[in-house]
Amino acid sequence: MLTMSEKGKKMPESPIRKLVPFSEKAKKKGINVLHLNIGQPDILPPKNVIQKINNFKIDQITYSHSAGIEEYRRKLAIYYQKIQKHISYQDILITTGGSEALNTVLNCICDPGDEIIIPDPYYANYNGFSNGANIKIKAITCLIDDGFRLPEINTFEKKITKKTKAILICNPGNPTGALYTSKELQELAKIIKKYNLFLIADEVYREFVYDNQQHYSTLNLTTIQKNTILIDSTSKRYSMCGARIGCIVSKNKDLIKTALKFSQARLSPPIFGQLAAMEALNTKNLYFKKVIQEYTKRRNTLVNGLNKIPGIKCPMPKGAFYCIAELPVKNSETFCQWLLEKFSFKGTTVMLAPASGFYSKENGTQNQVRIAYVLDINRLELAIKIIQEGLEIYKD
Repeated sequence: MLTMSEKGKKMPESPIRKLVPFSEKAKKKGINVLHLNIGQPDILPPKNVIQKINNFKIDQITYSHSAGIEEYRRKLAIYYQKIQKHISYQDILITTGGSEALNTVLNCICDPGDEIIIPDPYYANYNGFSNGANIKIKAITCLIDDGFRLPEINTFEKKITKKTKAILICNPGNPTGALYTSKELQELAKIIKKYNLFLIADEVYREFVYDNQQHYSTLNLTTIQKNTILIDSTSKRYSMCGARIGCIVSKNKDLIKTALKFSQARLSPPIFGQLAAMEALNTKNLYFKKVIQEYTKRRNTLVNGLNKIPGIKCPMPKGAFYCIAELPVKNSETFCQWLLEKFSFKGTTVMLAPASGFYSKENGTQNQVRIAYVLDINRLELAIKIIQEGLEIYKD
């Protein structure tokens, strides 16, 4: 009898893409669907990157070094040296997106049955990566009423067992938009050092910080340099999601050496993506300034608009381009599906991501959605209206 593995059976569906069949049916009926379920920005990549892609001058399409093109790693090191001056190209390993970076790291540091601690809610694919490596996630609940800030540090300490290998954070946060302060990270570093754990930091949204706040990178936690592993990606920073280029950054030589073995098994990261990513490092600061201004307007439009709808609670995110909103419904997944199957406003509906898929199973939160403010203000205003009109007639 042909059967799937237990690992395959337990592999969770993506809450971001789970409702795609319903959106496809809506489109076939002529309904316009506003996609706020996925972090695919409509903002264009830097012009110099597009010009580079359209004018590749190469004779052969070869493998690169398994760790990535050395010239790219050297230039990338210069970028990180603005954050931590001692970063070398030898501390960097290029991956096929941030996803492979994290997947590789988990396989480097964990054996089956080991545990990692993650603030909850968290990026849904962390579940998939952990499931694939037979790792157990121990979740630390963060509350919407606190803006999803990190809980007291002793909360982490209570979760640590002999099986704990790492604490994994996303800063700024996906799906919450939370931004962790230097004080919070310094406190976290004390726990990491006390129990000699790894601190894995997903910092792919580093540039997207608002209200004159500053991002504090884990690369600056000098007391735990050997414990710190940075996950990064070009996908969001340069609106290059399809380039599939990410990286691992760590001063831990054993970690980089081990990650290279996994990287050799997959041969090489994408060559065209690396060339595009190398060009992206030439992007002027003006590009990011304009992007941040645009996202700030979108954030304010969406969050302020949502909070005017009776029964909705939505804290103002400080980073990334996501927010979590609590809705006056019993089950947000049912509501999201209903929006796609049975409701439209002026020929348009909206696709949201049920937030339950971003929480641990133990949490049980069912009435929240994650919204990505990756569309222009006019479409966001229409999306707010659709949600408002839908809630007025929706019945659980």
